[in-house]
Amino acid sequence: MEKTFMPQFKNMDHLFDHQLEGLKWTIAHAYNGSPFYREQFKAAGVTPLDIKSLYDLEQLPFTTGKDLKEGYPFPLLSVPQKDVVRIHASSGTTGKRKILSYTAKDLDVWFDMFARCYEMAGLTREDRVQIAVGYGVWTAGMGFQLGCERLGAMAIPVGPGNIDMQCQFLVDLQSTVLCCTASMALLMAEEVNKRGLKDKINLKKIILGSERSSSAMRTKIKDLLGLEDMFDIPGMTELYGPGTGLDCHKHEGIHYWADKYILEILNPDTLKPVKDGEVGEMVVTTLCKEASPLVRYRTRDLTRKISAPCSCGNILPMHD
Repeated sequence: MEKTFMPQFKNMDHLFDHQLEGLKWTIAHAYNGSPFYREQFKAAGVTPLDIKSLYDLEQLPFTTGKDLKEGYPFPLLSVPQKDVVRIHASSGTTGKRKILSYTAKDLDVWFDMFARCYEMAGLTREDRVQIAVGYGVWTAGMGFQLGCERLGAMAIPVGPGNIDMQCQFLVDLQSTVLCCTASMALLMAEEVNKRGLKDKINLKKIILGSERSSSAMRTKIKDLLGLEDMFDIPGMTELYGPGTGLDCHKHEGIHYWADKYILEILNPDTLKPVKDGEVGEMVVTTLCKEASPLVRYRTRDLTRKISAPCSCGNILPMHD
């Protein structure tokens, strides 16, 4: 039997119990390991012993991008520096970048989450995954590649650009999956047709990250390449990187990995929860992140939760 990276929760109550244990661990870990968090919690009059239910999350103070920049170069660090095995940085263009630290366990969790994304997209060890996103201090390339290797599929780490090599590898290596931005996917689709390569490639699926794409753009890409399916993968450096959720083959919303982080949708002005289905700011709290845990981190991104269960049968919740 193939290994699954999907959590095996019997029902939502089982998931909520798991989240509560993760929340208790995170608050105790951050309180004990991070002077920044300890000061924040004390100012809010909260200790780890006060966290007895998921509702107690509302007692906790918010963390912001400003906190990460002011804590440069190792913001939110909650472990000894000797336990940090890697850093990644945000892709901001002004000022000092937000740097996030990772322990070996953090990386292990991230790669499992990413392998879960590939599994949800229907990939197997037989797939050949051409990765056309940025490498370096950015999280994208490493996440796509090491998640692929964790799944057991073949990773083809081409990186961004270099259209000649991209086209050559699609033909010569018979890549079955392409991971890239929406604009790169459209460019590749047009180039494949312009060069008369459509009948020479074996591309089945594309996983899109980093950019939003319209339904018209996706339809054009799919038609030009004759794809079976396309998927959206969300992610941000502060929350591991890409790979924190995926829209399944039903495309009814983004399943997010609620066993790894709690997602609140709040009114950005009042910072109170919005009603089900209403748009609000994504606020995330990690449940097992060691080096740089996030506690009520304000992402500044807007979305809405989708309350209806997905017709795919997976109980993991969804956002838009």
